[in-house]
Amino acid sequence: MNDKELIHETPGSTPDFKTELAAQLAELMPEVVADGKIDVIKLRELLGEDVGSETERFGLFWPGKKRALRAAQEPTTATLRPDKANSKDWDTTQNVFIEGDNLEVLKILQKHYHNKIKLIYIDPPYNTGKDFVYPDNYKEGLETYLEWTRQVNEEGKKVSTNSESEGRYHSNWLNMMYPRLKLARNLLKEDGLIIISIDDTEVANLRRLCDEVFGENNFLANFIWNSSTGGGIRSRYVNVSHQHLLMYGRSVQNIETLYAPLSEEAVAQYRSVDEKGRYRDKDFAWKNASTNTNQRYTIIAPDGEEIIPKPGYLLRFVRERFESELADGNVTFKRTRTGPFNKTDGSQANWNIYIKKYLGDSQGAPVSVLPRSLVGLNNDGTIEIQELFEGRVF
Repeated sequence: MNDKELIHETPGSTPDFKTELAAQLAELMPEVVADGKIDVIKLRELLGEDVGSETERFGLFWPGKKRALRAAQEPTTATLRPDKANSKDWDTTQNVFIEGDNLEVLKILQKHYHNKIKLIYIDPPYNTGKDFVYPDNYKEGLETYLEWTRQVNEEGKKVSTNSESEGRYHSNWLNMMYPRLKLARNLLKEDGLIIISIDDTEVANLRRLCDEVFGENNFLANFIWNSSTGGGIRSRYVNVSHQHLLMYGRSVQNIETLYAPLSEEAVAQYRSVDEKGRYRDKDFAWKNASTNTNQRYTIIAPDGEEIIPKPGYLLRFVRERFESELADGNVTFKRTRTGPFNKTDGSQANWNIYIKKYLGDSQGAPVSVLPRSLVGLNNDGTIEIQELFEGRVF
């Protein structure tokens, strides 16, 4: 049975998450259950000093937060219906495009995709002042929601947009994001990642919100990407030419090392070549005020001179690792009178030492600042979409 078939087997309602949580607590601590309910007072007693103070707490709070949490916990009666007539290669494709309210869809996906998704990418509204409508009660119509958020009066006349002058400007946005992120986290595998696009308007609130939902220790990076040239109409203060990509893991200790292609500038640094491939020389001694004796030891240079790092320098490897790299031909000695080594009598050494760093597969750790040469600009994406859909865009 493939993923598409699993989706369309979705039942008419999703589990009651409150009940699931209570069941987990009951299994973990049966003594907190009384008359089929969780005894919160008993639970607090068992947790002891781990329970935060009700009067002095650190966290992100806003009007409507409890209601937003309930929106994530409430079961849905929605189902997915296949649209085979408008689908392409329905019987063979491995892709699924779901059209619908994203909160309802996230609830529907819980049954078959709980703890199974490796990567989630979302591009939510940036809350830049334009209207957006994300009701958290789908039994209410749009008119009810507009009135509830004070965007129209009782006669249905528009009285406000989602503007900064509205007291709930940020709260409305957080109420929309909170339940969706809670449900998205449930879908991630233990080594799964979520990446969220955002700009300066809400990046601070989103960071705090994600710290709460995913755990502050599971924050991995805030990628800054050069999204525009900053040309155009002159800003009064600063022409903002960047956006953010927040990345969190479900469980950071389970996430494998991340790799990304090196930039052209980085690859160009690997100018030397030997039988193992392209490499560059990296200083073996580096500035560090630590007194770690494991990384301060004498080395015999090719002419028999004994050298040691100058005060304020350490060697990159302990002796055992250095000896191994030397035996493998990965160490280079070069004559110099200005290097970071002294002779054992304290005078300037005649040698510097380098470690060969090989290019390998041209990959390294991702950098947190993404240049336009690597990811392009907003306009590039617009052009690609127009070409893909032959000009017929949203």
